[in-house]
Amino acid sequence: MDAMPANSLSDLLACVTAFGRSLDEAFDPQRFLAEFSARVQRLVPHDRVIIVRREEDGHACSVFAAYAVRGTLIGNPSHYTTAFSRGDRLAVAELLLTEVFEGDAEVVADMAGESRFQQHPFGMKIIEAGLRARLSVPFSAGGRLTGAFVVASATAGLYTEAHAAVCRQIADLIGPFVETVVVLHRERRRRERLQTVTALPPLLGASLKVGDVLERLGEAVRPLIDFDLMGLRLRDAAGEGFERIGSIRVRDATGAFERTSGPGASQPAHPEMATIDDYSVSDRLSRGEAVLIHDVERELDRSRSGDRRLIKGGGRSVLAVPLLFGEEVGGCLFFGDQRVHWYDETDVEIAAAIASQMVLAVQHQRLAEEQRRAAGAEEQARKLQQRVATLRAALGDQYGFDRILGRSAALRDALARAEKVAPTEATVLITGESGTGKELVARAIHYSSLRADGPFEALNCAALPETLLDSELFGHEKGAFTGADRQKRGRFELAGGGTLFLDEVGELSPTVQAKLLRVLQEREFQRVGGTMTLKADVRILAATNKQLEQEVAAGRFREDLLYRLNVFPIPLPALRQRGEDVLLLAEEFVRELAPKLGKAHAGISQEAKDALLAHPWPGNIRELQNAIERALILSDDGLLTAAQLGLATPIPPPRPAMSPATAAGAGDPRTPDVHALADLEKQMIVAALREAGGNKSRAAAALGLSRTRFYTRLRHLGLAD
Repeated sequence: MDAMPANSLSDLLACVTAFGRSLDEAFDPQRFLAEFSARVQRLVPHDRVIIVRREEDGHACSVFAAYAVRGTLIGNPSHYTTAFSRGDRLAVAELLLTEVFEGDAEVVADMAGESRFQQHPFGMKIIEAGLRARLSVPFSAGGRLTGAFVVASATAGLYTEAHAAVCRQIADLIGPFVETVVVLHRERRRRERLQTVTALPPLLGASLKVGDVLERLGEAVRPLIDFDLMGLRLRDAAGEGFERIGSIRVRDATGAFERTSGPGASQPAHPEMATIDDYSVSDRLSRGEAVLIHDVERELDRSRSGDRRLIKGGGRSVLAVPLLFGEEVGGCLFFGDQRVHWYDETDVEIAAAIASQMVLAVQHQRLAEEQRRAAGAEEQARKLQQRVATLRAALGDQYGFDRILGRSAALRDALARAEKVAPTEATVLITGESGTGKELVARAIHYSSLRADGPFEALNCAALPETLLDSELFGHEKGAFTGADRQKRGRFELAGGGTLFLDEVGELSPTVQAKLLRVLQEREFQRVGGTMTLKADVRILAATNKQLEQEVAAGRFREDLLYRLNVFPIPLPALRQRGEDVLLLAEEFVRELAPKLGKAHAGISQEAKDALLAHPWPGNIRELQNAIERALILSDDGLLTAAQLGLATPIPPPRPAMSPATAAGAGDPRTPDVHALADLEKQMIVAALREAGGNKSRAAAALGLSRTRFYTRLRHLGLAD
């Protein structure tokens, strides 16, 4: 019997055609297999015929269809409710088909004479039913072994290799159809289950406490996901464990439920609170993953107290899905059953859909609680808003242009330009020596602009190394680099709707310069390690104490970036160029600092005023403020003296004799000599280091300089180590 007879092949094809037509209607595998058995009988005699389908995980199988020519089917009737309407999922070994599912046909002459059948519960049932010979062949679909075609007879030694060859041909014929029917009907069943899930919200909305409706929820859910135990846990406030909100267990064959925890529970089966370490699956749930346990005795960790309770509880299969509140895991929904391999990936999908509906219910519950709290806090919020408005107005007054002291023409010209550009969106470049008040002018521009209600973010570009500056400006994604354990918003995001002030912009590295140029051109950026493009809704104000044109010529600053930043330049004069503004500022510092230092009657002597006017102020306003504070500390609550100011008086170097022509071209003797100023600055820094015992931080503080600026001056003057 090397080939199937033509008439028999025709019969089988007719049967398979009927098989195909059944895809459009409610498929009855039992009826189909009865017809199929009659047609196969002439080719392969049999008393039983079974089609077994292997599940996708390869470890379990289910009966697609079974037919008894004589007698009754063997075993539990629940085994034969078909592969797509949910019969028992059995381990491959339980049907004694291990070799077949490895791809080999198997001919058993007499099962009663083989120990593996005699010693196996299912094998004994076969023998007791009077069956002796069995022939099993695998079948495939889509290049994957998907099932087995099995015939059995009461006649020992009936089957030959010729019968096996015919069965292989039959298996090749029906394999794709079996898979198609299963996939189609499971998809129909899947859609029906998902449709039913959408009817859960009214049930969950019946109470503000989800735990109170668990029994009714179980009645609605059990037709979708069969279970012996169902429960709900929510993450505790500290995030260290899961609090059991409630659980129910099927009490008897009628399907009635009893509570095992929560309100009205009989005997709690598990603790009301479980830590992450109690269960081996908690880590996966905390990461937002669904957990599918086919056999708790094989897959769980007995060293965990929670796992031991699950094993001791008698359940064999477990399905748990996280409750996702946005990107955060806020709890889990779990199901358990006493049968192994009971849940599969389709159940995971349905459970996830149920969990999403429960999330909505929990959020509704929390929203109701929040609304109750909000009602009590509404008046307080109104008062806070009034307070914020008052503070905002005060902040605008504090940083307004009229708060910037000075009468010199150079300063008034600079402030007039700043007031002119403030209401626009133009990028501004504020230039001037360190300590001339560039950030104060930047804040005044912000609080006089249309963005005054938005944030003002200031960043000193010289204070951070390139790697940190990149992250500080643009933000970073979690895992972008070592130590990036969470997402961070950069200054461009934090300043959204407001102003970003970039101080010491001349210190930017070439890489950061290129990124800043893109933001200025495209008004968009990406976080470090990210792929999402974000909009930069900010106004840029920049400041520098460098001559950026010289930096461009030296190749240290991008010319195109300079053009983008220098849309509207505002040069601020040095303090030595502001004449008697020095005295105006000094008197303001005395009024501001004296009460704090307990020197309420302090003033400035004439000799101190002369010293203030004569000093070149290389540290500008910051140096002046430090000098006044130092003098106040040394004073006896009277007039400040020149000595108390502690201003170094430079000794002018001897000048070489000048020719009359040179003398005539020397210009105004009041014009400060650049070299003399540099020597003076060097003397002051050396003196400050000597007084500070070599401590650079204390020396920088004494001079009113930041550490970064102090180190820059050390390098410039050749004093760096």
